[in-house]
Amino acid sequence: MSDAAAIPAIKTLPDAQTVTSVTHWTDRLFSFRVTRPQSLRFRSGEFVMIGLIGDNGKPLLRAYSIASPAWDEELEFYSIKVPDGPLTSRLQHIRPGDEIILRPKPVGTLVHDALLPGKRLWFLATGTGIAPFASLMREPETYEKYEEIYMLHTCRTVAELEYGSQLVAGLKNDPLIGELVGDKLRYYPTTTREDSPLMGRITDNLESGKIFDHYSIAPMNPKDDRAMVCGSLAFNVDVKEVLEGFGLREGANSDPKEYVVEKAFVGDGI
Repeated sequence: MSDAAAIPAIKTLPDAQTVTSVTHWTDRLFSFRVTRPQSLRFRSGEFVMIGLIGDNGKPLLRAYSIASPAWDEELEFYSIKVPDGPLTSRLQHIRPGDEIILRPKPVGTLVHDALLPGKRLWFLATGTGIAPFASLMREPETYEKYEEIYMLHTCRTVAELEYGSQLVAGLKNDPLIGELVGDKLRYYPTTTREDSPLMGRITDNLESGKIFDHYSIAPMNPKDDRAMVCGSLAFNVDVKEVLEGFGLREGANSDPKEYVVEKAFVGDGI
């Protein structure tokens, strides 16, 4: 990642934060890091509103999951690029030193408090839906609460898996949480259009039992398994049906159950 030469001392936008680095993973995907407001407190897995000033001079904001863990000194975001998207058509061109708007009011359902205690935790994501799990995979609480963590991430091509694969590859050697991660995290990246070692949609791999056979584990059950879901609306609906077929119930911050779904996922229309 390239770092900003200097962080501007004076913020010119309301709720402004300064971009510190940008990485373009493919022609459709990029990640970036920004300064973190000193007063911002959030739970790993939550999202905030970020954006830029639109042509009409008013803030153009969208919900983005924070991809960095709660202990990080900066904030990281992972985004799709949409050529005609009101926000990402502009956001994809940001550079270190630029400013973005960040409304520091984190919310979201992909938090540990929304799940009942369990033994196995499943992160189920498509595309940039891996962002909140990038936060949770770097959160010590994840490994303290669960014996096994399964990260299932599906994209169209191998290149679109690179952000997640690099993050996971570095976790075991991370000086802060590497010891906690140990052998608890199992990463299962699949593609749907390009041939790769692991193929197929998450729903198919769960329903067919392929994923359970791969790890030689028992199928999901409501006593042991907890799940978090983040993807397109259609993906969320399909996965909910599969999870409920295993007997899991949808929970919320105010009513913890066996699985939760992020409903504020930023999709292809941004």
